[in-house]
Amino acid sequence: MSLHVVNQASDLADLAGMAFVPTMGALHDGHLSLVRAGVEMGHPVIMSIYVNPTQFAPGEDFDAYPRPIDDDLAKAEAAGAQVVFVPDNSVMYPADEDIACPPLPSVATEPRLEDAHRPHFFTGVCKVVARLLDLVRPSHMIMGRKDYQQLLVLQSMVAADPGRWNNVEVVGCETIREPDGLAMSSRNAYLAESDRDRALGLTRAMQAASEVADAATAEHRMRTVLKEHDLRVDYAVVRDSHTLMPVTGSIHGHRALIAAHLDAVRLIDNQSI
Repeated sequence: MSLHVVNQASDLADLAGMAFVPTMGALHDGHLSLVRAGVEMGHPVIMSIYVNPTQFAPGEDFDAYPRPIDDDLAKAEAAGAQVVFVPDNSVMYPADEDIACPPLPSVATEPRLEDAHRPHFFTGVCKVVARLLDLVRPSHMIMGRKDYQQLLVLQSMVAADPGRWNNVEVVGCETIREPDGLAMSSRNAYLAESDRDRALGLTRAMQAASEVADAATAEHRMRTVLKEHDLRVDYAVVRDSHTLMPVTGSIHGHRALIAAHLDAVRLIDNQSI
C-alpha cells in the first residue's frame, strides 16, 4: 500500500481509530521504531509531521530546526506508516478558532525539570497534541521514553479528560540509541563528529549513577561525569518514575534524568536505574 499524505483537517474524516505517532519530522530510527511498534500491535499507523512553533521560546532553534520532508516521507513509508499528516499553521491554529491548552497536570509544573528550564514548553506541547488528537482521533498514541517528562505529561493530560479523545491509550516505547550509546535525537544533527565523545557524557553519567545505591550519591556522580565532559548542566537528578518528584534513599526502581548543553546544543536523556 502506498503512503497517503494529507494536509487538511477534512482529509482525516475517515481515518479515525489508527495508531498515531506525532513528530516534528527530521526522522531517525527512534521515530521509525514507534511506527514499527504500531504495526506490530496490529494497527494501521498515521504519523504527523509538524514543527510546532508554540513549544519554542524566542532564541530557541525553531527556524533552524531541520525539515527534510521528502526524506521523512520516504522513511515513514518504509517503516510501515500508511498515512502522514503534514498540516501547516493555518490548519493547526486557524485564525477563526480559539485553540486552547488543556489544564496542565502536576507532572508538567511541579518537578522543576523541563518545566523549570523551558517554562513555555509543556503549554505548547499540550496545546498542539490536544489539537492533533482532536483532528486524528486515534485509538493509540505511540511515543518514545526519551522525552520522559513529556510522556508522563501527555499520559496525565489524556487521563484527565478521557471522553474527549475516546479513551486513547498513550503507549511509551524504549529509547533507541546509536551504536555508541547516544540517544537518538533530531538535534544530534547539530553535533560535529568531534562532539560525539562529549555528548556521550550523558550516557556515561547515567551509568555512573546506576552503580551506587542512594540518590544523593547518584546525583553527585552524574554531575561529576558531566563536568568532566565539559557539559553545562540544567539538571542531573534521580526522581520517582511516576511523579518525577525527588526521592531519598535507595535509587532502585527510580529514574535518572539529565539535561545538559554541549555548547549551543541542548541534550536530554534518561533511564531507569
